[in-house]
Amino acid sequence: MRRPAPPTAALLVTALAFHVDMLLYYLLVPLLPRYARDLHLNQMEVGILFGSYAVALLLATFPVAVLTDRFGRRAPMLWGLAGLGITTLVFAMSRQYWLLVLARFLQGVAGAATWLPGMALLADTFPSESRGKAMGTAFAAANLGVLIGPPLSGFLDQHAGPTAPFVLGAGLVALDAAGRAFLLPETGSGQGLKLPFRQLLSNATIRAFAGAMALGSCLWALLESTLPLDLDRRLGQSATQIGLCFAAAALAHTFTSPLMGALSDRIGRVRVLRMGLVLAVFLLPLPVLLPRPWMVVVAMMGLGATASFIMSPCSPAVADQVERQGSQSFASAFSILNLAYSVGLMVGPLVGGALVQGLGLPVAMGLSGLGFGVYLLATRGIRS
Repeated sequence: MRRPAPPTAALLVTALAFHVDMLLYYLLVPLLPRYARDLHLNQMEVGILFGSYAVALLLATFPVAVLTDRFGRRAPMLWGLAGLGITTLVFAMSRQYWLLVLARFLQGVAGAATWLPGMALLADTFPSESRGKAMGTAFAAANLGVLIGPPLSGFLDQHAGPTAPFVLGAGLVALDAAGRAFLLPETGSGQGLKLPFRQLLSNATIRAFAGAMALGSCLWALLESTLPLDLDRRLGQSATQIGLCFAAAALAHTFTSPLMGALSDRIGRVRVLRMGLVLAVFLLPLPVLLPRPWMVVVAMMGLGATASFIMSPCSPAVADQVERQGSQSFASAFSILNLAYSVGLMVGPLVGGALVQGLGLPVAMGLSGLGFGVYLLATRGIRS
């Protein structure tokens, strides 16, 4: 059997790796009530179990980036796969809380060893004129894991028992292993000048797109932390209806992510980002103002597409800047985006909660939308 061309192989491996990583991450979500009941966990303990992934991702991001740029992309991705397999087996077999927390933490480390080398591999393989489409396609595969993971896990738990989701997860890890082992090219360390983090952060374009990535994740976190309560109180929607509303947004984001990446290849990264910022100004307040559930769903789909406008150009734009400096320190640069994404996830609910408590939800969402408009000022004078 003929191997696919290197660009195709890189995209297949990365898209599958991102999809499996996110699907495994979200397999746990519907199982949290069972763990809480069986292990007698309080809300704080559940929060620690769920949040340990993000802590590990933050702690592992910079070390993994340095290793990836020093030793190449293949080895860290294989290390991450081994960690992912181990954590999946621990989740399937363990009934001790500390082991579950440890497994979730190691899952975050494995996530860093998947995302940073994967994005660097795409940046290595695809030239600037097609980089946005390739990265957007990989993000779409990840978003598909977000969509499929929770309902699939809930279905398997209900009909085949609590270990069934993780048995499926182990099968997906095996498939992922085949892809990484046989399709990943042998790569040396990143060629060219090694760029230290201080130099990367001194680049105005990298800073601007890192801020945009933080805003994009903040948008999701803001909606997830405020809208469900509003839909319950104001429109009387059930948990299933609220879930479908967010699924519609995720579906729109999934389908538009590669399109916005390709559009940024054609007309420039900054222009696509600015379109997204303008859309956010007008669309962000709509879900809490519209009087009909179907209208809210349409608005959420618009916000899903808006997230693609904002986030899809970020990774290729940062990769372009690294390349223009004669370097392939892509993983180091992407670690800055990872950090920005994590900060947005943490800040969004805090700022949103404070604004809602002080000013009410409609005003809070309106001001948040204006914040995206103000960020347009940060894009003045930057190169795409």
